[in-house]
Amino acid sequence: MDKHSKRSASIFRYPVLIAFTLFFAGLFVLDLVTPDRAYSELENTTLSQQPSLSSVSADGLNKFFTAYTKYVKDQVAGRDNWVALQSTVETKVMQKEQSGGILLGREHMMFARHYSILKNEEKGMAKNLAAVQSLAKRYPGRVNLMLVPSASVVYPENVPAGAPQIDEKGILEGVAAQGEAYGRFIDVLPALTEHKGEYLYYRTDHHWTTLGAYYAYQQFCETLGLTPFDRNAHTAETCEDFYGTHYSKARTPDAKPDTITYYDLPNELTIYSVSGPGQPADGETTGLYDTAKLDVYDKYAMFLHGNNGLSRIKGDGTGRILVIKDSYANCFVPYLTANYADIDVVDFRNYNYGLDKLIADNDYDQLLVLYSFDSFKSDPYLYRAGVAG
Repeated sequence: MDKHSKRSASIFRYPVLIAFTLFFAGLFVLDLVTPDRAYSELENTTLSQQPSLSSVSADGLNKFFTAYTKYVKDQVAGRDNWVALQSTVETKVMQKEQSGGILLGREHMMFARHYSILKNEEKGMAKNLAAVQSLAKRYPGRVNLMLVPSASVVYPENVPAGAPQIDEKGILEGVAAQGEAYGRFIDVLPALTEHKGEYLYYRTDHHWTTLGAYYAYQQFCETLGLTPFDRNAHTAETCEDFYGTHYSKARTPDAKPDTITYYDLPNELTIYSVSGPGQPADGETTGLYDTAKLDVYDKYAMFLHGNNGLSRIKGDGTGRILVIKDSYANCFVPYLTANYADIDVVDFRNYNYGLDKLIADNDYDQLLVLYSFDSFKSDPYLYRAGVAG
């Protein structure tokens, strides 16, 4: 037997090595021919693009290889399937009660993992409370603060046993005890707890459901002496097979999809083009819901057409209200059409100005600051509400 035959025979003695070599070679070729994606709809995240080498220095090379490693990871062929496989192995084979930073609880509920409140979150919480306090001082009698508890606070029995979570309930109770400093603090935890046997939070997403928002809205109406929206007088529409943000991270194979409910209201929504403080003149008028979003992965974005800087809804009531919010308010705000003639909505992620000129231009009867607890403690933009002028 010649040397070439001996070498070939020795190679075939390692079939596992051959299989792995062929597998990674095939994956490499597949990566080369698969177009890069800018966005992962399933994970609801922007994917890294191929980096360029900025300099040949040690620092430049280090940054390039770090960015390139992330690029290869983000753009690997079949990424969605690999993420799903990893989750299946972790939860079914290794019997883990968490995956992708998400706690996997009872009743198919998924919870964000918050083992402790970070120093920057403590500072953010204090800064944002100070902003609301400043707003309440400038507009006495008109400011209302609603902080929505996480699902883990309402359903602690469904959180995996022994999973350490921050004392969110205690923090909210502390804010409630100083409620007058923030205008009116509308404590929605009792109302949500009273109805916890109902479908108040999505299983696979971090938001509350339209029903959970309704019970909080009822509390708002009771506090201000308003007559609540009559759900029985309106048509409820549903969309099945909603998988939310928690599922994007956990991707468990036995996840139970959610149902989105919304009310078929004819009210107009104007999304303004914001270029300065105060009331803009230009905007695009449409309906309350972007129903086209029900055909894509991020279905919750259908409420109010997402998180626009400044919007106005024409309601069926009297007076005006300004809602300063995160995305939890998106399914809450439509109920306010029963109470106000104009409902203005500001999302500071896309509104880069203070509020005083806008308030002066519109003379609102009420201001409502509505945030989930989780985003309130870390929102870097809400400070603008506290800036006078």
